[in-house]
Amino acid sequence: MTATRVTVMGLGHFGGGAGVTRWLAETRGCDVLLTDLAPPDELAHSLESIRDLIDAGRVELRLGGHDERDFAETDLVVANPAVPRPWTNRFLNAARQAHVPITTEIELLLSTLPSRRRLIAITGTAGKSTTTAMIHHALAAAGAGGGARAARAHLGGNIGGSLLGADIGSDDWVVLELSSAMLYWLGEASTAGVSPHIAVVTNLSDNHVDWHGSFDHYRQSKQRLLAQQQPGDVAILGPGVHDWPTPPGVRRIEIDGQDPRLAGIDLLIPGRHNRLNALVAAEACAAAGIALPDALRAIESFPGLPHRLQLVAATPDGRRFYNDSKCTTPAAAVLAVESFDDSSRVHLIVGGYDKKADLAPLAALGSRVARLYAIGAVGQVLYELAEPGTCLHCRTLETAVSNAAMRMAAGDVLLLSPGCASWDQFTNFEQRGERFAQLVRGRITP
Repeated sequence: MTATRVTVMGLGHFGGGAGVTRWLAETRGCDVLLTDLAPPDELAHSLESIRDLIDAGRVELRLGGHDERDFAETDLVVANPAVPRPWTNRFLNAARQAHVPITTEIELLLSTLPSRRRLIAITGTAGKSTTTAMIHHALAAAGAGGGARAARAHLGGNIGGSLLGADIGSDDWVVLELSSAMLYWLGEASTAGVSPHIAVVTNLSDNHVDWHGSFDHYRQSKQRLLAQQQPGDVAILGPGVHDWPTPPGVRRIEIDGQDPRLAGIDLLIPGRHNRLNALVAAEACAAAGIALPDALRAIESFPGLPHRLQLVAATPDGRRFYNDSKCTTPAAAVLAVESFDDSSRVHLIVGGYDKKADLAPLAALGSRVARLYAIGAVGQVLYELAEPGTCLHCRTLETAVSNAAMRMAAGDVLLLSPGCASWDQFTNFEQRGERFAQLVRGRITP
């Protein structure tokens, strides 16, 4: 890369924009203009992570809107892959009309990796974040392979953060979650061999049509993960994608929900869907050289992703406490409850900000669980909708945890799966989940 002036389009909240900005300024010596549609107050946390570069004049800011000149009068544009329908975006089209190359943080990362033979990439409609994290967890537990130095496993991509500038050795494994938008951009890129040595597709269903314009475009973008695989590479295909083509010489491993091995997987996180994720992840680790039983054993200790059916505490008498704060719709809360074999042992905290969604399915869970504990702006509504005697109106998370803890018996589960947004009492779902974990650990720690 020979660019000296670079426009970074989109700082975002998850580290990718900040990561590529720092790498461009510090490692490549570029003059960076960072532009984002959001105003400064909405980007305060992300801006703080590059404050030293801003204060030193290494990075110029254009926040609260874009200017077409910033895209036409530069050497390179680094686009945020989340920008919907980028082929129609007038700012990106300004770069195209000026013959300014456009890239993404993921393409830049792939161009700097020591070897694609140590790359595992995961996509799919559902379960890709959990599967990605399981693979990384197992690789890290197993030492990630041999080599002259202790090999490591690096986690990146859509799951958050940036690996640009990371100390990645030739024996290290890189595990990337790739969204359909990221894969669209990689298909448009000039980077040779963007397909990984080990490609994983968890499943496929209708999603993100607002970004892609059609389901076919969404599917085709996902299929780009496999398109440039080489002989000797491995493709692990979950339910619904067994008919996807792979290049000649690629070893295919097809897994479905009827696999008898699923019954023998014992995870800390509940749900048959997570056992399927675990088997897919274990097969990826086996393709990376770890014995399948060892990979499964490591994955069984995986505690879950933060705020997604995450086990945050357990007691000697079998009580378990799960943080599912990312659950912000009634349908997601129903699925969370169904992840447990015996929902009658589940004490469920629900409620939050009123998004005007139909709360009846959420309230109806009261007859299926040990007790509902309603909080937040919709707490009273949920209490009135629920069958009498199945719901406590607790108002706050603190009161809900206290009431539930007093009612739980040995072997019971306390599940925060609110089915609502958090904005009435918390800044975001992360803050809500962290507060839940803090309250739980405070009660069970001697």
